[in-house]
Formats: sequence, structure tokens, C-alpha cells
Amino acid sequence: MELLYKEEVYTIIGAAMEVHNELGYGFLEAVYQESLAIEFEERGIPFKREHEIEVYYKDIKLDRGYRADFLCFDEIIVELKAAKEFCSEDFAQILNYLKATERKVGLLINFGKEKLDYKRFVY
Repeated sequence: MELLYKEEVYTIIGAAMEVHNELGYGFLEAVYQESLAIEFEERGIPFKREHEIEVYYKDIKLDRGYRADFLCFDEIIVELKAAKEFCSEDFAQILNYLKATERKVGLLINFGKEKLDYKRFVY
């Protein structure tokens, strides 16, 4: 069985690895987000930064929504962290973003460790 958006996910992770190799760990999430946007541009990866996610309750759009760190290739939600470990709330966050946007693939990327950590989610 072929992975959904396999090549696209591979290129996003490669860009994240380059940022992590260049900066290391210990910076705030915003530093990694800005650096990753630069890396995406250099690699020609199409992206939207701070992508607005609308949330509905019983078909009524709520005033309060979310912002995913990136939407890449118009299909892949990318959420960044700069923490020691992922937690269950991080997993719930990316799954909720996928559900709200009806996108199929999400990446959770953590720059907060000595080695880049990432997880791929399919909804």
C-alpha cells in the first residue's frame, strides 16, 4: 500500500532536518517556524504560514478558530513544537486540525530535542 503524499512529506521532513541541523535545539517555536518558512521557499515547497482553521459546532461557524503553523502543498497540515517530548494534547491538536479541515495528512514536528522528532498522521 502506497503512503499518501509520500514524496511531499519526505520533502517537508528534509526541510525540517536542515533547519534542525543548522539551528540545533533550544530555540522558541517561532524561531523554527520562521526558519522553516525560509527553507520551504528555498526548496520550492508551496506553503501557507499560520493557516486559518475554522471550527464548526452543529453546522455553525464559531468565532474562535485555530491557526496551523503551515499548510504545505495545499494538503498537508504541519504543526511545530519545541518541547522535550510530544504529549497527548499535541496528538489531539493535529488530529483536530485534520478533522476540521478535512485534510488527510498531518505532520507534527518537534525541534526541542537533540534529534529532530516527527510523527505523521493520517485522518
